[in-house]
Amino acid sequence: MPDAAVLDPALLSATELTRRLRERQLGCRELLEACLSRHERFNPALNAVIWEQVDAARARADLADAALAKGELWGPLHGLPMTVKESFDIAGAPTTWGIGQMRDNRAKSNAVAVQRLIDAGAVVWGKTNVPLLLADWQSFNEIYGTTNNPWDVTKTPGGSSGGSAVALVTGMAALELGSDIGASIRNPAHYCGVTGHKPTHNLVPTRGQSVSGTLSIPDISVAGPMARTAEDLALGLSVVAGADEIEAPGLIYDLPPPRHRSLEDYRVAVMVSDPASAVDSEYQQKITALGEALAKLGAKVSHRARPDIDTAQAWRLYVALLRSFTFWRASEEEIARWRARAKDYAADDFSYKAMVSRMASLSYRDWLGLNEQRHRLRWHWHQFFKDWDVLLCPVAAGPAWPHDQAGERVDRAIQVNGKPENTCHQLFWAGFSGVALLPSTIVPIERHSNGLPLGVQIVGAHLDDRTTIEFGRLIEQQFGGFQPPPGYA
Repeated sequence: MPDAAVLDPALLSATELTRRLRERQLGCRELLEACLSRHERFNPALNAVIWEQVDAARARADLADAALAKGELWGPLHGLPMTVKESFDIAGAPTTWGIGQMRDNRAKSNAVAVQRLIDAGAVVWGKTNVPLLLADWQSFNEIYGTTNNPWDVTKTPGGSSGGSAVALVTGMAALELGSDIGASIRNPAHYCGVTGHKPTHNLVPTRGQSVSGTLSIPDISVAGPMARTAEDLALGLSVVAGADEIEAPGLIYDLPPPRHRSLEDYRVAVMVSDPASAVDSEYQQKITALGEALAKLGAKVSHRARPDIDTAQAWRLYVALLRSFTFWRASEEEIARWRARAKDYAADDFSYKAMVSRMASLSYRDWLGLNEQRHRLRWHWHQFFKDWDVLLCPVAAGPAWPHDQAGERVDRAIQVNGKPENTCHQLFWAGFSGVALLPSTIVPIERHSNGLPLGVQIVGAHLDDRTTIEFGRLIEQQFGGFQPPPGYA
C-alpha cells in the first residue's frame, strides 16, 4: 500500500483508520466528510453508490465522536464510514437486486451482517450498485444504470459487487460488504485492484439478502468483506462471521489461526490454466512469476500439484448445482424456455448453455446425486490441503473488459489471447473452489501491460479463512498491494 503520509485519509486502510479514530487523531465526522467529498467528486462519472442516507450518517458520526470524547468505544469499527451492496437489507432502504418491478421495495429491518457492522460501530451511509439478479460480471440494471471502472470508464468494474469495488478503490468507503456465488466478490476485486474474501460457506449469515424474504441458506452463495488490504478483510470478517441466532446457542465457529506467519514456511500450489477456461497469457505469466518469486523466498512451490479431481467433471458439477439453485428463483416462463432449449442439445454436449438447460428439469433425486458428488469432491480437496497450504489460481480470464449489455449474458463473448471466448466460461475459476464451499481471498498483484489491475485467487481448506487472508497479507507486504487508479489518489 502507498505511504500513508501521502494518501488522502479516505484511501488509508480500514485498520489504520480505525486506529486513528480510536486515538482521536482523526474525527469520525471528519472521515465521513472526506468519503462524502470523494463521492461528490467521483460518483457522477462512476455510478458506484446508488442510494445514500447522508443526514443519518452525519448524525451517527457526530455521536461516534461524542462517545470517543467520553472514552466510550462502540466496537472495532467505531466511526468507520462504509457502504454495502444493494442486495443487503438496510431498514428503510430499497432492496431491488436491479429488478424493475422491485424498485419500490423497502426493507423493514437490517440484514444480519449489516446489523453486525452497525453494532461494531460502523457508519453505513450508502448502498452500491449491482447487476440484475446479481447475475453478471458487469454491474448495470434498469433502475440504477451502469457502474464504470475507474481504471478505464469504458470497462466493467465486475459484478455482482461491482459498485462495492469501485467505492473502495476510489475512497468513497473504507470497508464493504459483498456476496459471492459466481465470483461476485472475487471478480470485482480483481477488476478494480482491491481485496475480497469469499468465506467458507455459511460462515457469515446471508439472512437479509433477498428480495423475497427467503430464510433458507443458499447453496454455494456466501456473504463476505471487501476492502483495500488483506488485513482489513480479517477485520471485516471478524465482525460479520458467526452463526445466525437460530444456530448460535450451540454452534460456535472457532477458526484455526493462519498455518504460517512467514511466506517461506508456506507450501504453495500454482495453477494458471485449465481447458474449461481460456486465460490471458500475460495474466498466466504474472501468477507463474509470483510462484517463482515465492520459491526464491524459500516457500515450497509446485506448478503441478492439484487435488485428485477431474476438473472437467468439477466444472460440470458446479454449473449444475449453481443453476439448479438459481432456477429456484426463476419464473415458470423462464424455466419453460430453458426446458425447451434442452431438446436442442445432445446428451454429450457439455457447452455452458447445454448444461444450464438441463438443470431446468432437474429432480430432487438428481440433485441429491449431484450433492453426493460434491461431497466426494470436498474430501479430495481435504486430502490435498494436508500436503499444501494454499492454491494460487486466476480469478477470471483476464483483466476487465469493455461494457457489453447486448442480448443475453450467456451469449456474450470477450477477447482472450486474440480469440472470442464465452464470458460464462470464466465461471470455472469461481466454481473450482466454490462448488466445494471453500474460502478464497483475492489480493492485487502486478498490473497488466494495458494498465488494468490483476488479482490472484488464494484458495484454502475448509474453515482455513485466516490462512488465505494471512497469505494475502504477506503477498501485499512483500510485493506491494493496493494502489489507487490514476487521478484518484
